[in-house]
Amino acid sequence: MLNKTQVIPIREQIANQIRTDIIGGEMEPGQRLREEKLAERFGVSRGPIRDVLLQLTKEGILVSKRNCGVTVNDVPSASIQNLMISLRKNIEMFAFELLDGKLDQTDFDQLQELLDGMDAALKTENFTEAAEIDLEFHRYLLAKAGGDELVNLWTPVVLRTRMNYQRICSPEQSMQEHWDILNALKQGDMKLAIKLLETHVK
Repeated sequence: MLNKTQVIPIREQIANQIRTDIIGGEMEPGQRLREEKLAERFGVSRGPIRDVLLQLTKEGILVSKRNCGVTVNDVPSASIQNLMISLRKNIEMFAFELLDGKLDQTDFDQLQELLDGMDAALKTENFTEAAEIDLEFHRYLLAKAGGDELVNLWTPVVLRTRMNYQRICSPEQSMQEHWDILNALKQGDMKLAIKLLETHVK
């Protein structure tokens, strides 16, 4: 989890909010994003908004078309969704192989805190927040394994698969899968952690 005293740049705050709006269904596929309206909403000039839209376009959750402006990307087709899930699974399994011996108690405490937050969000049916924390849990592990290079490879894949995010049907099962992965990592059993991850990512 991010350090609570860390100052998050305004561009990152705006990007995070727009991602949340898209994943949570507040912004629908095909919806146009206008710089002037977003600048007014976030109380900034159009410059930072333009930067954010470019960033999110590179991530794949927005699309820019000539004469159409910037819109929310379409939900992937079933075949593309399956391909992207496979890509995500391979990236994360590769990351887990790199994690052996890299995690310490500080990391386990951070991961535990994330899962506690996810559990609390699910119990209050705040599914959007739970989805965000879920991604942060996986992002933390990728960053620990391979730094920004691996995270940047993973991010557009996972965000596109989450564009058709639906409410978690079984919060208890979802949490148990995360607890099991974390426990395997704590025990240093990477083979088990990878096996659990392979089942979890779907």
